[in-house]
Amino acid sequence: MLTYDRPAPRKRVVALGYDKAKDEAPKVVATGQGALADQILKLARENGVPIKEDPVLATALATLDLEQTIPPELYAVVAEVLIYVWRVRERKANTR
Repeated sequence: MLTYDRPAPRKRVVALGYDKAKDEAPKVVATGQGALADQILKLARENGVPIKEDPVLATALATLDLEQTIPPELYAVVAEVLIYVWRVRERKANTR
């Protein structure tokens, strides 16, 4: 799952990952700005990764290190993004 913002001058992208078998919470698996953000978004689209635009969350997540688990203060906001991802995947599954 990716979150990103699009304010001038450069967009910022943060990708989250979660493995329920080994992770206590989602963690940052990629982050970038500008051209790197474009590359991350391109790879996400090519691989069917749901993308949610959320500038405030992207800014907050971009302060974390790679592989860092999100802090409890962000659980509720990230849960909303996970619900969004679940709904997108459900819609795609029902249209097949």
